[in-house]
Amino acid sequence: MVERFAKQKQATPAQVALAWVLAQRPWIVPIPGTTKLHRLRENLGSASLQLTAEDLRELESAASKITVQGARYPEHLQKLVGR
Repeated sequence: MVERFAKQKQATPAQVALAWVLAQRPWIVPIPGTTKLHRLRENLGSASLQLTAEDLRELESAASKITVQGARYPEHLQKLVGR
């Protein structure tokens, strides 16, 4: 779905994902990590991708249908969280 949406916006899926995060709240800022200059340029392009209210509704609707499965961390690492 994100790939289809990205093609409509003439963007990459990564740019759509980052633009979506930027649109959530003004104080939420994604910090993507990369060691590749071309990926940094791609990521920076997300700041100029304008998502409309309808775009955000469409993305939210699609995301709400995804069932999250599995734990965030393997059990041995989960024991180290919040210490």
